[in-house]
Amino acid sequence: MPSSPITIPLPLQNSPYEILIGSGILTQTGELASKVLKPCRCVVISDEVVAALHASGVIESLRSSGFEPHLLTVPKGEASKSMAVAADLCNRMIQLGLDRKSAVFALGGGVVGDLAGFVASIHYRGIPVIQLPTTVVAQVDSSIGGKTGVNSPLGKNLIGTFHQPRLVLSDTATLSTLPERIFQEGLAEVIKHAVIADEEMLLLLPPDRTSNLSPLVARNAAIKAGIVGADEFETKGMRALLNFGHTIGHGIEAAAGYGRYLHGEAISLGLIAACRLSVEKSGLPEAFANRIVAVLAHYNLPLQLPEEIRTESILAALRKDKKFHAGAVRFVLLRNPGEAFVSKDVKEEDLVHAIEALR
Repeated sequence: MPSSPITIPLPLQNSPYEILIGSGILTQTGELASKVLKPCRCVVISDEVVAALHASGVIESLRSSGFEPHLLTVPKGEASKSMAVAADLCNRMIQLGLDRKSAVFALGGGVVGDLAGFVASIHYRGIPVIQLPTTVVAQVDSSIGGKTGVNSPLGKNLIGTFHQPRLVLSDTATLSTLPERIFQEGLAEVIKHAVIADEEMLLLLPPDRTSNLSPLVARNAAIKAGIVGADEFETKGMRALLNFGHTIGHGIEAAAGYGRYLHGEAISLGLIAACRLSVEKSGLPEAFANRIVAVLAHYNLPLQLPEEIRTESILAALRKDKKFHAGAVRFVLLRNPGEAFVSKDVKEEDLVHAIEALR
């Protein structure tokens, strides 16, 4: 039997919604979705691996609640976050008769959530999306907040929209099906949240993917929801704090070639670089920076950058990053645990130093 879900509200002014977290709640997708959507023709977008594990139960639940679902799958991996795949999904949806009264259900990890959310935002100029995240990264971070998008050959997430979901259903039972590497890379985002907002959470990290993860996912969802609720479109500086470790992390991810590093693996390196820059630039205690490195090491996350991933390639990707404005980078630093801020004092030579230190 599904557990009673934990409910995290996200009270946005124009598009409020709830994040529901519990074990087994995917089997209630239709019932829960019908509380925020009129039953309609819809698609479940997933990747081939996740669909084989979880799609049949979602489809059955939707049908039992009066929806007319169709399953659309994409290849697993970051390469599916492209304009070509998004356009193909839109064309397939048009062929299936999905119109402005239809909806999208995004079943999968961060790639599927970003891609399906983007497709929902542009299909017939925007139709509802419900997020059904199945990985740690997606449940604690990417499914919440309405950022959607695909990658450009020139950088990660450079083509996208803000399109808030109507509902997020995080079934923590799906996390037990993850390969160990996928589970561990997701913990990089949990560690990031702990660093910027909840140091105590470092003591609550799970020993493995079979633990009761609902309370930890809910704690992270509450952090993300609180920041998004205060700064939905990243115009006030608060939401930018969620980018701690992501500036250099995204650069590494792009320079390495999408697929070499999982998102959280690249972010692990970005977190180390950001902590070291925080020690140098804003007085973060070095003992805390070392503690973060030790936690990342405990989960077998990358600590060292290979020589063949060139610094200049990383910088080239960084210069196209959304966090650059008129050639200057807005870099998130820490003064102390939980005291993150956006700094304009990090120069390109500082980034070079931080990247080289990862070697």
